[in-house]
Amino acid sequence: MAAVCQVTGAVPGFGHSISHSHRRTKRRFDPNVQKKTYFVPSLGRNIKLNVSAKGIKVIDARGIESVVRDLKAKGVKL
Repeated sequence: MAAVCQVTGAVPGFGHSISHSHRRTKRRFDPNVQKKTYFVPSLGRNIKLNVSAKGIKVIDARGIESVVRDLKAKGVKL
């Protein structure tokens, strides 16, 4: 599963791990992406979304209907 949130668009960040001796190695900071199932009354069915923790909070605040409308406007297939 790709580490990309369908709601917020959060993608991995890149940087360095720094050891005690200050040697740097490349690393990747992945967003907390989870597969969640939501029931959408307007579609009359469940949809599965890959959402980050912040994306879940956005859905709770705005409602799944509003989020689905915006995703369809962006051209995301649900």
